[in-house]
Amino acid sequence: MSTRSILITGCSSGIGYAAAHGLRARGWRVFASCRQELDCAVLRQEGFESPRLDYSDPDSIITALAEVLEATGGTLDAVFNNGAYAIPGAVEDLPTAALRDIFEANFFGWHSLTQAVLPIMRAQGHGRIVQCSSVLGLVTMPWKGAYNATKFAIEGLTDTLRIEMRDTPIKIVLIEPGPIGTKFRSNAIKNFEHWIDWAASPRATQYETELLGLLYNSENKPNKFELPPEAVVRKLVKALEKPRPKARYYVTIPTYLMGILRRILPTRALDWVLSR
Repeated sequence: MSTRSILITGCSSGIGYAAAHGLRARGWRVFASCRQELDCAVLRQEGFESPRLDYSDPDSIITALAEVLEATGGTLDAVFNNGAYAIPGAVEDLPTAALRDIFEANFFGWHSLTQAVLPIMRAQGHGRIVQCSSVLGLVTMPWKGAYNATKFAIEGLTDTLRIEMRDTPIKIVLIEPGPIGTKFRSNAIKNFEHWIDWAASPRATQYETELLGLLYNSENKPNKFELPPEAVVRKLVKALEKPRPKARYYVTIPTYLMGILRRILPTRALDWVLSR
């Protein structure tokens, strides 16, 4: 059997980095892409093939995929869409330009890569597209409106694609992690500082008492439900290697809990839970 190949995005740290190492250990040929060339260089030193792929740069998507296909002889068994970022802040304080930027990286770029690989998978007669969504693609939480919106969009697009691809040998899978121990929150600080003028907001006091502490002192407030990135990798392995993978895989207790609550609670009751 030939070595299975996968293109993973967002591999500079966190889930993507863990996935690259975990799948390579299982015999996959991993193309571990990153948004920045410096991070790609680090991965190459670790023995990975690492094309630069920035979802916000359409040309880099085309170039990265071409690099992968040249290396494999024109085939690709799987894609793990993973790279994403957050812009913390109240919805009323989010500039529309900020939403355009985050949708380019967290949604439109994912679609562009997916759309580009589907003809390859059709031609070879198999393939897997795995999308790293979030518990915030199931329910919303305050201060996370921009990220919530992109993940809800990914959920809708992926669910539709899964139904449409039922008549093909291509499997479409969602993974929905809750709190995972990565640099995700600390990486969001620069986006918050760039886009959100919190001091001028009518919610300035709430920013001071709620959000700022979470952003800047997160190391002092570990989430008791937080799991390491390897917990996501274990579900990713199932999504990639099971003959009949599930449509979605939950990761962490909060995701399982919210999956239940959104089905059984009326909206007002769920809003009360999520606002706590």
